[in-house]
Amino acid sequence: MDDFELVLVSSANLNAVGYDSKSKTLRIKFTAGEIYDYYNVPESVYDALMTAVSKGRYYLSNISKRYRHSQIR
Repeated sequence: MDDFELVLVSSANLNAVGYDSKSKTLRIKFTAGEIYDYYNVPESVYDALMTAVSKGRYYLSNISKRYRHSQIR
């Protein structure tokens, strides 16, 4: 988990987001405390998430069920 620098985001559901460009892994910490890694996520998707007006809505529409993932915590 130390490989990711998580950035706090303004969202009702997402607390912080990090991205590793080498492995194309997106890490999301939710406000409830769970942390998930999403695999083979293009950097453009991460960039779009970080600039989205509603990060929660972007996550649900473009990440949630589109990428293989696992719960880290």
